[in-house]
Amino acid sequence: EYADTVDLSDIRPILEPQIRYNMAIANEGLNGDYGLHYGAMLLQADATVYEKMEAYAAAASEARMSGCSMPVIINSGSGNQGIASSVPSIVYCREKGYSEERMLRMLAFANLITIYQKCFIGKLSAFCGAISATCASGAALTYIEGGTLAQISNTIANTLGVTSGVICDGAKSSCGAKIATGLHAAIIAHKLAMEGRSYRPGDGIVCRDADTTIRGVGKIAKDGMLATDNEILSIMLAN
Repeated sequence: EYADTVDLSDIRPILEPQIRYNMAIANEGLNGDYGLHYGAMLLQADATVYEKMEAYAAAASEARMSGCSMPVIINSGSGNQGIASSVPSIVYCREKGYSEERMLRMLAFANLITIYQKCFIGKLSAFCGAISATCASGAALTYIEGGTLAQISNTIANTLGVTSGVICDGAKSSCGAKIATGLHAAIIAHKLAMEGRSYRPGDGIVCRDADTTIRGVGKIAKDGMLATDNEILSIMLAN
């Protein structure tokens, strides 16, 4: 409802810099020598709109994680989450020729769903925060394409039911690949939801609705992965 009705003059000062800065570093990542060139590899001449979403988001993260000093507008304290919750929507709207208004409303939706998930995960966790942001971008796809509340909920369930086990092992160039992987899953989740297909309550950690599923994932990330965090740190310190 907020994304549908908010006065765009209230959110434009926040979202326009996000569009400008996050797309600038995405282009830098595609054209510069950063990471494994994961994003550039995805951006083939015949790339679909979905592959372009993955490519630009991955490339932006690769640049940031590999030392590029260009600014990024963050989400929930994270540059990668800022990238993953914005770049896919920007690329999608530009490729589709959608209006600025539709882009801003899609961005508002994606950013807020990312923030909401992080409320339950906490500031730091062994859970990869980019997964939350890519889940939000998938839900934003369903939102902007006129999906019902049930279809948006199903997009979230379809994403979190598959990708919630991705770990955070520090800020490094492979974060871009995790973003692309999470986004790929979220795009498929969106397509399935639009066809009326979704995992049901009881399919693993999928619960009765999106809100309960999000809270469950937050509990796993905040409480259940405390031991995982210690083991990850032990492995990293041993390298």
